[in-house]
Amino acid sequence: MEKEDLKVLNKGEEEEMELQGYRLCRWRLALVGLGVLCTGGFLLLLLYWMPEWCVKSTCTRTTARDAEVVLLRSTVGGQYSCIASLIKYSKSVKECFKTTLCLTFVHLLFCSPQIRYFTFHSTKYYWNDEVQNFEVLTRLFFGVNEIAVKVPSVFKLLIKEVLNPFYIFQLFSVILWSADEYYYYAVAIVFMSVISIATSLYTIKKQYVMLHDMVAAHSIVRVSVCRANNDIEEILSTDLVPGDVIVIPSNGTIMPCDAVLVSGTCIVNESMLTGESVPVTKTNLPNPGPGERGEEAYSAYNTEEHKRHTLFCGTNVIQTRFYTGELVKAVVVRTGFSTAKGQLVRSILYPKPTDFKLYRDAYLFLLCLVAVAGIGFVYSIVLSIMNKVPAKTIIIESLDIITITVPPALPAAMTAGIVYAQRRLKRIGIFCISPQRINICGQINLVCFDKTGTLTEDGLDLWGVQRVENGSFHLSEENAYKENLVKSQFVACMATCHSLTKIEGQLSGDPLDLKMFEATGWILEEATEEETSLHNRIMPTVVRPPKQLLPPEPAVSPEQDMSAYEIGIVRQFPFSSALQRMSVVARLLGEKRMDAYMKGAPEVVAGLCKKETVPENFAEVLEGYTKQGFRVIALAHRRLESKLTWHKVQNINRDHIEANMEFLGLIIMQNKLKPETPGVLQDLHRANIRTVMVTGDNMLTAISVARDCGMIPPQDTVIIADAIPPHDGQAAKITWRYADKPTKTSRLEPKTQELYHFAMNGKSFAVIAEHFPDMLQKLVLHGTVFARMAPDQKTQLIEALQGVDYFVGMCGDGANDCGALKRAHGGISLSELEASVASPFTSRTPNISCVPSLIREGRAALITSFCVFKFMALYSIIQYISVTLLYSILSNLGDFQFLFIDIAIILLIVFTMSLNPAWKELVSRRPPSGLISGPLLFSVLTQILICLGFQTITFLWVRQQPWYTVWMPLTDVCNLTSHINVSDHNDTEIDDHNIQNFENTSLFYVSCFQYLIVAIVFSKGKPFRQPSYKNWPFVVSAVSLYIFLLFIMFHPIESIDEFLEIVCVPFDWRLKLFFIILVNAAVSVLVETFILDIVLWKLVFSRDKQGNFGVTPAAPTPQPFSFSSCVVFPLSVPTSFSNVAEHTFLM
Repeated sequence: MEKEDLKVLNKGEEEEMELQGYRLCRWRLALVGLGVLCTGGFLLLLLYWMPEWCVKSTCTRTTARDAEVVLLRSTVGGQYSCIASLIKYSKSVKECFKTTLCLTFVHLLFCSPQIRYFTFHSTKYYWNDEVQNFEVLTRLFFGVNEIAVKVPSVFKLLIKEVLNPFYIFQLFSVILWSADEYYYYAVAIVFMSVISIATSLYTIKKQYVMLHDMVAAHSIVRVSVCRANNDIEEILSTDLVPGDVIVIPSNGTIMPCDAVLVSGTCIVNESMLTGESVPVTKTNLPNPGPGERGEEAYSAYNTEEHKRHTLFCGTNVIQTRFYTGELVKAVVVRTGFSTAKGQLVRSILYPKPTDFKLYRDAYLFLLCLVAVAGIGFVYSIVLSIMNKVPAKTIIIESLDIITITVPPALPAAMTAGIVYAQRRLKRIGIFCISPQRINICGQINLVCFDKTGTLTEDGLDLWGVQRVENGSFHLSEENAYKENLVKSQFVACMATCHSLTKIEGQLSGDPLDLKMFEATGWILEEATEEETSLHNRIMPTVVRPPKQLLPPEPAVSPEQDMSAYEIGIVRQFPFSSALQRMSVVARLLGEKRMDAYMKGAPEVVAGLCKKETVPENFAEVLEGYTKQGFRVIALAHRRLESKLTWHKVQNINRDHIEANMEFLGLIIMQNKLKPETPGVLQDLHRANIRTVMVTGDNMLTAISVARDCGMIPPQDTVIIADAIPPHDGQAAKITWRYADKPTKTSRLEPKTQELYHFAMNGKSFAVIAEHFPDMLQKLVLHGTVFARMAPDQKTQLIEALQGVDYFVGMCGDGANDCGALKRAHGGISLSELEASVASPFTSRTPNISCVPSLIREGRAALITSFCVFKFMALYSIIQYISVTLLYSILSNLGDFQFLFIDIAIILLIVFTMSLNPAWKELVSRRPPSGLISGPLLFSVLTQILICLGFQTITFLWVRQQPWYTVWMPLTDVCNLTSHINVSDHNDTEIDDHNIQNFENTSLFYVSCFQYLIVAIVFSKGKPFRQPSYKNWPFVVSAVSLYIFLLFIMFHPIESIDEFLEIVCVPFDWRLKLFFIILVNAAVSVLVETFILDIVLWKLVFSRDKQGNFGVTPAAPTPQPFSFSSCVVFPLSVPTSFSNVAEHTFLM
């Protein structure tokens, strides 16, 4: 493959792909067509399953520019995922496009009259001659504004499902059995397959319909668009293109696209995207005047930076505020699948494939069974030819060996355990939209938790306030609801600096803002729609104190008339997570000058205040509160210049307002732990499952909460890693410092090795990821607290942890956790809002107690999968051994013997052995992740050898019995006193298939008991599942089958013997068979229980991939780590620490 012919699409992005160009070749197509005819269509199926083979067999390589077909391969995992045919347009530019916003590409289009593109995952990729590659040119090619989730017809889904390799194999098996007149089991398999296909179709169709309904809310609505000369035109939302100016109706709407507000204000419910049902206020984009020459005057629009001005597709605009004669307008910036909602829908429609070792190993195991079947296939053909068996019998019996070795019921059997686990999860309030992930959850050895709303309560309680006057702190006070504080700037800031609004008469907004405002006891009033329309500008929101707080003495002057003490909020600068603050411009009634109020992260606010107004002990006081786990908010105020008029304030840059402020003090909020949190984390630690906190909150607050909930034990050390990006020619560097002094342990306690944990914030994480990627891998092995993390950084952290071989669980409340929930091996959303549609699991219980339950059920389902797979493999091999031994004497098992084994024993046992519930507690031992592991291979191979040995002994021993003779229809060896002269009977009475003989009967009895023995031996209970004796359907089935088999063996009934085509054998031989069965059972139990469980499991589980990290979330503190509070190391860490880090990573 020539390197220059290989193109990379979406380089550096999540959907990075390699692209190869191909051109259709007629003679290859003809050859493939001939091959399809010769193989009866099987070649077509093979090419359908293998897209790479399909392209390479029908096309020749060419450049991407000249390609007619492209082959795409994901750079993650390297699987060929799609073949896309190129669609060509030969129209002129004018015919294709009415509007061109980007003149850069006009020349390109005229030079290349053919516009060539292909569609992949609902995204169109166009050929760009300038870069000689395919690109998503959204600036030029918009298409219809529609998130089209097409619900496939039942017929299409059926065809796709039926063409699954397993179902094709089942079809082959059914045809073969029908040819061999083995109708009963064929009907049973068809019945099971139909139920399986119907269930699968129902589930898939239901998910498509749910997703279609979710996006249909905005699919086609009528919108008002501003045209030239201020004309308003009503069009369908599907006709919107970026650049259109739309009018947001005053009564609200569901947004049909992503648009940025250019005039007016909107209150929006974004729960569909963020999971937070709290309405947010969206303001118009800043519009600096001609005199303003700040960065913002020239900065280009960016979705992330200008999030507070952007109305996202699918979000609900509740209400708008506007000027008289002015409409609330927004400019369309993204349409269709390019929108925020479109990206969410794409991630659901086309999820990343989950690569799990169990499924890879299952295919390898099946290939081994196919190889065994191949040996039996050749053996049966050679044996039949040597014995001059008819050709039809040779074909049927040799192919029958394949269906015996590779059981067609395997998919249904493997699915049963997952279905049962899904039902049990549903009973405890955990809903699953991706059942295959249940097995993966059984391997989870690290869980990331969001803090607010997950580990702690959703709401914040006001613990107290600490005001500042003349550059020093007052003593902390419980609240600000006092008469002497009514006129203070501190209370005015609390009452005005928020984004609260009234919706249907109820105060609504951010919970923190709500608590802060309620603590003042003030009243908020908003202008009605009618009042607003009477004025030439937006009527301000007004706040005022209640009458009971007003001083009783009469006012000295009208300006100080307390009965009319009101503050109007003139301009609001919304909270920005990037800036970590919000501010407002307000005016006191009767005052000419305006005031600016600001609140935000204490470090940020203090940095914007005059130094003399910030107390000297600010850092110590703040640290004292954050170490106790309090959420601290700082307040500031500034009296604005009289020259700042209302109109100037509306267009001023916030940087001019948020400077030279006066520090007012601190608000201390308490975020209580949920009562279940410490107990659940303790259970996880006992089970050697590492816990990590990923939050957007303050670092010290997060560390404090981590200590309070037991994530970081009191005696452990926390080391904060601060990374500084390169600047002024200096290289990037990392500084290390202790977060606090760990609590000393009591002398009475045995001295344990001191352990350490890393903590870092989002900025440091980004710098380390970019400049120290090797260090990041080592840090995440001991990182316990990740604070101030942005949503995309949470996802990157999950990927980093997966990169060091962790199976990662993520538990969040759906707020900004969508990406991480999707990327984790097991994502659990505690939110039942629409955002949870992206999470594999959703818990109805709003606390983390669902996490151990999910892991327990995952472990139970995983062990059940192993048990079922091992049992089905043994069932195949036991039957294969029986048939192979009988083939040597030109015999076989009878149809009803097969039927009894396949339905009465196998199906009954398989579907009941999967019913074992999960063990009641999490244990420290983890189940293996794949079938190709020492203990499992040892288990299967030893049981195969045991079964082979005892069947061979039975087969050979029966022929050595003194009463043994070639069985004839009238042979009666049960009565040894009168031997029958078999030479008098006609040969024509002998069974054509030679089913009834002593070898067949002996092997049938022994093999039937072997199925039950391995079922009981493999049906493991503790420590991952409840003991089998608690699974009463399995116990009843197994005991019933044992009783029935012993009954027909020791007390033959003629009708049953005729039905099963078994012959009568002497009583002493039955006792010998019973002895063989008992010894077989004893050996099987001894090998599986004692040798495997006691010896091998301990050897394997003494070595974990993460070494000590699977056992403890921390690591020994490096002895040379005795430096002062902060040491700086450019580009690297000290040698001693580097060695420790290297050691921790490589263990």
